Amino acid sequence: MASFAISSLSCSSFKQNQAYLKTSSLSIKGISFPSLRLKPATRRFSINCAAKPETVDKVCEIVKKQLALPGDSVLNGESKFTALGADSLDTVEIVMGLEEAFGITVEEENAQTIATVQDAADLIEELVAKK
Repeated sequence: MASFAISSLSCSSFKQNQAYLKTSSLSIKGISFPSLRLKPATRRFSINCAAKPETVDKVCEIVKKQLALPGDSVLNGESKFTALGADSLDTVEIVMGLEEAFGITVEEENAQTIATVQDAADLIEELVAKK
């Protein structure tokens, strides 16, 4: 079994140009083993584009109608179509109902990204703004 003694261990860190720079060195019996690590900053940039409440409400009504949900069903932006019992054909019918109600055309690539009421409302707002 090998054993060794560490005579010194030092670490330092500082930020430079939005990156986190960490240095450390290890010294064993007078021999120094320096190392240098560069880690990217953990800051993330995000944009939240929440649709207007009236758009979300209208989407909820269309979803209720397309899925024949009871009038007292509670839907919100986080409501997932699959959790409401929608299959892929139901989702296509929902998208067609949204296109008709809002006077928009949803491309197939965009339609495949819609999983929640909020996704649909955000996409509608984006498409209406482009018109």
